[in-house]
Amino acid sequence: MITPDREQQLQELWSQLVPDSNLARKNELSWEQLELLDEALTHTSTGLARHHEQLEFLGDAVLRLAASDFIESEHPQLPVGERSALRAQLVSDRWLADLGGRIGIESLLNLGAKASGDMAARATLRAEHCEALIGAIYRITGKVAPVQTWLAPYWRETSHEVLADPYRGNSKSALQEWTQGQGLGLPSYVCTEISQRHGDPRRFHCQVFIQDQNKPTAEAWGGSRRQAEQQAAKAAMQQTTLVSVPSSPQAQHT
Repeated sequence: MITPDREQQLQELWSQLVPDSNLARKNELSWEQLELLDEALTHTSTGLARHHEQLEFLGDAVLRLAASDFIESEHPQLPVGERSALRAQLVSDRWLADLGGRIGIESLLNLGAKASGDMAARATLRAEHCEALIGAIYRITGKVAPVQTWLAPYWRETSHEVLADPYRGNSKSALQEWTQGQGLGLPSYVCTEISQRHGDPRRFHCQVFIQDQNKPTAEAWGGSRRQAEQQAAKAAMQQTTLVSVPSSPQAQHT
């Protein structure tokens, strides 16, 4: 049941996310549309029949399509490989969690007791429900364009950061290319799960070894094994004084 206060919350959220729509200007989402927004913000832990999972599934597909269109429009010069790398950053769980923080999504979530008490899962909750919101926007409007309009300013920020990074957000590949070019072979990674808390940003510890298998070149932590490996590779690139990677054209002109 959507209370009057909840209805006002949802109307205000819609006006924030899709300000140029006729519905936002009139402040007149239908009851069915309000229920879709509420569903996107309702977690499975509530035990309610209508919860965010189906909209999250739809939102994942819409997000990837919207990001692909954004890259085609904003960065048509990028080759396919770099487009894929950039898109991976624009649709990542970390990016979605950051987005959720910026729009204050946690204050709007309907959570069960278990999810409410799991502080380590906050980033995951923000990411999941942002995807569900994307799915709800698509269901309400029937268009990808409103999703692109909402996300484009945030994507521009992230794109600038990624394209200014000579490693393009993939430090493992950059480190591998460098070690092979120097005749040092492939770097090796040893990852250890040091926490079993879902959403813990230091859940995995990773060491990267170059040549000397008894002495790690660098180490780092991450919320996933992949993230920890990427951070360790990035740390190795930064610590290895022999590495000299030229700035990207985007970085040189900023």
